[in-house]
Amino acid sequence: MAEPLDDAALDQLFREARTHNAWHDREVTDEQLHAIINLMKMGPTSANCSPARFVFVKSHEAKERLKPHLMGNNRDKTMAAPVCAIIAWDTQFYEYQHKLFPHAPESRDWFTGSEEATFMNGFRNGTLQGGYFIMAARALGLDCGPMSGFDNDGVDREFFPDGRYKSNFLCNIGYGDESVLFPRLPRFEFDEIASII
Repeated sequence: MAEPLDDAALDQLFREARTHNAWHDREVTDEQLHAIINLMKMGPTSANCSPARFVFVKSHEAKERLKPHLMGNNRDKTMAAPVCAIIAWDTQFYEYQHKLFPHAPESRDWFTGSEEATFMNGFRNGTLQGGYFIMAARALGLDCGPMSGFDNDGVDREFFPDGRYKSNFLCNIGYGDESVLFPRLPRFEFDEIASII
């Protein structure tokens, strides 16, 4: 039976974790990126469909390709981050159901009944995996700066020219500079957003 995480772990994952906008000049290794994916992929998705796809923009050349599609302040902070992950989803994710849900290969059809069903399941589960991605990175001692504020169509043309993958959001990864963090913004109280019935 699982035991609750201790306070230090909860602080690292949630209570003290912040969205970072400035970064220390410290490398994020390819091994760390593999470790993020290997944790993230264990989170649940509908019928294990796993539609999220990731491109780690790490080299100077790759960042220059991304740069024109970033808006406002997102440009400078992304150029300074060690890595920027493009978190996308595969519009044909259902083609892998025979591998990912082998006991029910007919599960492919669950996602292809309509264009809306394909979109909603792919986008929803890909977004869920994006959340797992953030928590996996934090669990491994990295800081994150997830963001919108970019030209999705431009990113898709540049990085996914065949049109199969669609960008969802971006997430800078590295070691955040805590000296320039903004004050933490308010959060809701339980009774403002939740009920027990």
